[in-house]
Amino acid sequence: MPRVTIDIGQSPGREVAGAEWKYRIGYVPGEANQGLVAGGEGSPARLPDYDDSGWDVSEDISVGISGGFTFAWYRTTITIPQTVNGLPTDGMRVQFETCVDDYGEIWIDGECNRDRGAVQGFNVPQRVPVTAEAVPGAKHTIAILAANGPLAAPFGTVFVRYAHLGFEWVNR
Repeated sequence: MPRVTIDIGQSPGREVAGAEWKYRIGYVPGEANQGLVAGGEGSPARLPDYDDSGWDVSEDISVGISGGFTFAWYRTTITIPQTVNGLPTDGMRVQFETCVDDYGEIWIDGECNRDRGAVQGFNVPQRVPVTAEAVPGAKHTIAILAANGPLAAPFGTVFVRYAHLGFEWVNR
């Protein structure tokens, strides 16, 4: 099946998809103790209508942002382009591909694909569907929850190794 990949972690790919990455430290950014409480009901940062307007903008999501026991969110909204490499995107399958250092959850439009988008292990590449049938101009919110690890003895920093959109032609 023919396929084109756009690197939305870098400027040229971000421009094609209209993406701007924002980030903020914390399981629930802005809350006391970074929102880490026993019995918490989840982080609202996963939801597409969450207000991230006060978050920092990242020009390079592969740069570490915090060390030690840390959770952080990375968010962007993409717009499906009319074409990729001169070919129409209408009806394409679109996948989001990433690798989070060290653990990550991927939320697309407020939903986590529990088979593929939940934590898979230490520095494991992840690939989740954005849409099975692309509509040019449609917007999709991608939210990544990153955690530094190993959780019991974390080292290094939190960052996203890469962020790609894979456009796949189906039945063409």
